[in-house]
Amino acid sequence: MDIDFPLILVILVFGSGLIWLLDAIFLAPGRRRVLAQLQGQYPQWQEEGSSQAIKYQARAADSAREPVVVEYAKSFFPVLLVVFVLRSFLVEPFQIPSSSMVPTLEVGDYILVNKYTFGIRLPVVRTKVMALNEPQRGDVMVFFPPHMNDTYFIKRVVGLPGDTISYRNKQLFVNGQEVPQEMLAVVPEGASRYRMGLETLGEARHLVQEDESRPSRDFSVRVKPGHYFMMGDNRDNSSDSRVWGQVPEKDIVGKAFAVWMHWDSFLSIPSFDRVGLIE
Repeated sequence: MDIDFPLILVILVFGSGLIWLLDAIFLAPGRRRVLAQLQGQYPQWQEEGSSQAIKYQARAADSAREPVVVEYAKSFFPVLLVVFVLRSFLVEPFQIPSSSMVPTLEVGDYILVNKYTFGIRLPVVRTKVMALNEPQRGDVMVFFPPHMNDTYFIKRVVGLPGDTISYRNKQLFVNGQEVPQEMLAVVPEGASRYRMGLETLGEARHLVQEDESRPSRDFSVRVKPGHYFMMGDNRDNSSDSRVWGQVPEKDIVGKAFAVWMHWDSFLSIPSFDRVGLIE
């Protein structure tokens, strides 16, 4: 079962903030009154090392000390709030879990996702509260797929609302127009031969990979209003809209824009050779 980190973060932020607020309203005034009484009882409480200062500090620690839960809440709330704002509304890190976006993104790549470019959304409930830009053909987008509404997926936007998307003999067509693709090389790997190409989709020029040993999964589909057709750059090894359908606008998470680290496994050494913007 996947951990719902956004929900956990919301609970921690609002929980620690609520504890701090309730303490400030109901408990802190009582502690301040106790301290004021002790300061009147020990007028030399500020003289370091004096007997009155020692007695004041001992009694203050005993009768006017903040509860431990309040201390932790006040310590963690600012940090949690900063993380919450950054991760929910600005930029979120994401790890590539599968090979569906090879050669653009490799398993083990750590990427950054812009959370506001497609509109400001409330965390957990995903309600859009401010519309900004709309996804464009060629964008690499993170989203919740229709068949797994609690797991992040990452694919490339191929079809916009109203588009007709066709795939014939491993050639992509958008609204009847062939998407330009320049063949770069054929790379043998085991029993397979992978054809590497440079595709121009909208404003994006990006690499694609096709397995020559696999038959073409031809199709033609019209993209529904408010939906997007997604495909992986590893065209013959990608579970995408060809399998589980089109992605509704409400399930968009953000736009992937940069690789900041590559880390194959916990026992390996992180690499920064692949750092750069995502095409």
